[in-house]
Amino acid sequence: MPLTIELTAKTTIPLEVEGITPCSVRELDLAAIEKMEVFEGNNKATLADFFKVTGDPSDEEMRFVGELAGVHWIGTKMSSGKITIEGTAGRHVGSEMSGGRIDVQGDVSDWVGAEMKGGTIHVDGGAGHLVGSAYRGSVAGMRGGTILVDGNAGNEIGHSMRRGTIAVGGSIGDLAGFNMLAGTILIGGEVGIRHGAGMKRGTLVFLYDEPPQLLPTFTSGGRQQPLVMTMLRREMEKAGYNKSDLLAGEFDLYHGDQIEGGRGEILVRT
Repeated sequence: MPLTIELTAKTTIPLEVEGITPCSVRELDLAAIEKMEVFEGNNKATLADFFKVTGDPSDEEMRFVGELAGVHWIGTKMSSGKITIEGTAGRHVGSEMSGGRIDVQGDVSDWVGAEMKGGTIHVDGGAGHLVGSAYRGSVAGMRGGTILVDGNAGNEIGHSMRRGTIAVGGSIGDLAGFNMLAGTILIGGEVGIRHGAGMKRGTLVFLYDEPPQLLPTFTSGGRQQPLVMTMLRREMEKAGYNKSDLLAGEFDLYHGDQIEGGRGEILVRT
């Protein structure tokens, strides 16, 4: 039976549960878990002040249940195990995680998977801004792992991303792949503007019927059917990406950002 952490108290102040992960509680009993530190705004509290804790932590499987939109940092820095979030969650889900899996049965707010190093996050709803991105002032964002968002997402997807894969099934805002260093970003729906600005390497793939408006610092590399797409399609099908079938066929290739050396690439489905 997985460890279940159910929000039972009502508060209009954000709750932060950083440090409560499957790997950090697996050897603790329920009484010790209930005493773990959380924050209500700037005030220290215990997990038991807001949550009911039941189940067995030893198998590294954890459930968060309740109205969790105001609960932030779920799964931050986790290295193993599995977290299931039953409903909408707040900011920083899975940020800096290095392993394990997080499944969100709803929407998430900003910074999901920020600076993550490994593992998998699957959101079956939508996400806010800065998916897989670097925190302000940091030189690198996502460094590994996979983030899948079935719905829409916001601005600056993969900001300063270094490795890994981000796949969004729906639409996004502006500046996907901004200052991207490497990695792969796939977008299934409509997009905003200025994608790939400042990218040094990496790949942006746009799958929607209407092509995006590209910056003038990207140059055409012709039309092709990249061999890497066959491998990427298999990988995305296995991961559960809901637009993986669109990776078959031909793509228009663009090189850029030429201001940064032109080693990045944008692929637009034809």
